[in-house]
Amino acid sequence: MPALRPGAKIAIVAPASAAPDASDQAAQWLEDRGFQPVVMPASRSRLDAPYEYLAGTDAQRLDDLHAAFAAPDVGAVWCLQGGFGSWRLLDGLDFGLLRQNPKPFIGYSDITALHLAMQRHAGFVTFHGPMLAQDLLAGKREPTESHALAMMSGQIGQGAWIQPPPDTFPVELVAGTASGRLVGGNLALIAALIGSRHDIDTRDSILFFEDVNEALPRVDRLLSQLAAAGKFDGVKGVVVGSFTRILGTRMDDVQAQSLLYPLVLERLGARGIPVLAGWPSGHGDPNLTLPLGARVTLDTSRAALRLDQPVTTRAG
Repeated sequence: MPALRPGAKIAIVAPASAAPDASDQAAQWLEDRGFQPVVMPASRSRLDAPYEYLAGTDAQRLDDLHAAFAAPDVGAVWCLQGGFGSWRLLDGLDFGLLRQNPKPFIGYSDITALHLAMQRHAGFVTFHGPMLAQDLLAGKREPTESHALAMMSGQIGQGAWIQPPPDTFPVELVAGTASGRLVGGNLALIAALIGSRHDIDTRDSILFFEDVNEALPRVDRLLSQLAAAGKFDGVKGVVVGSFTRILGTRMDDVQAQSLLYPLVLERLGARGIPVLAGWPSGHGDPNLTLPLGARVTLDTSRAALRLDQPVTTRAG
């Protein structure tokens, strides 16, 4: 997949919820960093009730994605916002078009539905990372921005270690090292697609998951659903990302997410695979970019992931 070049055109898309007031600000943000923004039409839209949570009709949002990937002069496709609605697009995606035009695609949260479908049917690496309105305009702290740009531009290559910044504190729940394809995203979306043709493939994988605004009993149920569906059976290692705004607690996010760890260990602790928790990717701050679909090695003693393949190709 071609790396993002300095000065390249970047398409701003909104495959899920609407954030029309942020599209021009996002374009300015990209311009300030030397890129040429291409604001796709649906990113400026919001539907009327009862679909006011969507940025344009399904057809409009699909058209934006297809046009962004098909355009030979667009170097990356960057999501403006998460929210709700990406799953509505999956059966309409032209995976042949995507396979023929691979380019960096970045987003997370509800965008997990698109990541899972692209992994399953298009087969190139996509980036679980910060969105323009939801993270970058909101001022999430470094290395949120620099890590995303370095990952997409090929500055982080094969053999590089992805390490959390020193002011974050991953927790080694089960010690060990393991290698596999990095898969996953938002836990609720992973569970929602089980049984569909876009279902996550966890065989020989390093599984990553994160979430926001969930109560502990619901997280327990989601993990139980994955276990019942056999989604932990072929997993080589697990990275638990940021769990923020956990409902029903009055603790800060760092303290509250530690309440999840017994639930994780109940499902995974006896499987003999390494488990690292508190990884700063997802709805927390900072939000490190992860290359979904790439082969990585998890080393819990280093609290780090090693990239075992190139994820983009830099010209020259």
